[in-house]
Amino acid sequence: MLGALAALASCGGPQSAPADAGAVAVTATDTECRLSADHAAAGPRVFEVQNTGGKVTEFYVYAAGDRIVGEVENVAPGLTRSLHVDLPAGTYTTSCRPGMTGVGIRGAFTVTGPAGATSGTTSADPALAAAAVTYRDYVRQQAATFVDQTAAFVAAVKGGDRAKAQALYAPARAPYERIETVAESFDDLDPKIDARDGDLDPGTTWTGYHRIEQQLWNGGDLTAVAAVADQLLADVTELRQRLDGVTLTALEIANGAKSLLDEVATKKVTGEEDRYSHTDLWDFAANVDGCRAAIASLKPAYDAHLDERFAAVDAELAKYRHGTGYAAYDTLPPAEVQRLSGVVNALAEQVSAVPAAIAHR
Repeated sequence: MLGALAALASCGGPQSAPADAGAVAVTATDTECRLSADHAAAGPRVFEVQNTGGKVTEFYVYAAGDRIVGEVENVAPGLTRSLHVDLPAGTYTTSCRPGMTGVGIRGAFTVTGPAGATSGTTSADPALAAAAVTYRDYVRQQAATFVDQTAAFVAAVKGGDRAKAQALYAPARAPYERIETVAESFDDLDPKIDARDGDLDPGTTWTGYHRIEQQLWNGGDLTAVAAVADQLLADVTELRQRLDGVTLTALEIANGAKSLLDEVATKKVTGEEDRYSHTDLWDFAANVDGCRAAIASLKPAYDAHLDERFAAVDAELAKYRHGTGYAAYDTLPPAEVQRLSGVVNALAEQVSAVPAAIAHR
């Protein structure tokens, strides 16, 4: 499989010049993923991703084990978007995903330098090191809460208590949504936990929260998803264990904050995430909360002065609060969805400047 992917990536392959000084240009078409270089020196790197194809695309940089270390999503035809990453010496994989599906068109990317070499965006800068510790603790706390709340949700599903399981569904998922861009860096676990119907490659079994969501809201027999519920709890527990060992750089945190708002803008605001329960506003709010936490952790190093923008999003979401939850997303008129999209985009525009500011600190 990797050999076939490498053959695809070789079409119009990278030039030999290293990306030591400038950005790596990525030309993404519907059939090719061409990089201007296939190696670089360790440290901060910029990938300039230009979509010259006809499909919306994504660009990823993976470390060993397909752990995502950087991504840009929703690159529409004709657009160029920048990805700032801090890469230690090692071997990486790049991937363009035309149509935002599948494993993408992949190629190898090598980063050279002394073992473990990185730039000043890691522990060499005390403020950035403090940011990494603060955010690491936040991720671990959210992951632990996710396990506890998933266990309660699974118990309700296996006990056949549909009403209780429905009530627990959205709040159980909220911790995951707050750290979604970190959690989904484990490319093998994220689809098992959070894939929607139609997201998976042919032949892959659909499991996870959304599989159970379908059964809960379509009136299906809950005994039919008991094994799915058991697997969900096992996968969520494994995710927490893996996250216990993750410490991100400040640049990765900044990129994650931006990606959380991309999740809102491209998925939550469309209503496609929770298509059976229509609990999308829970996910919307959790993604924004996670972005806020990431930005807050960076304040020792960089104060983006985003409080007013976050307050505007909070005020808009508050209109749809119902007790401890939110209105069903399918009850919102198009004009109100547009207003929500507007305040998120205004926040995202300012958050998008944070990775570059951290990289050049």
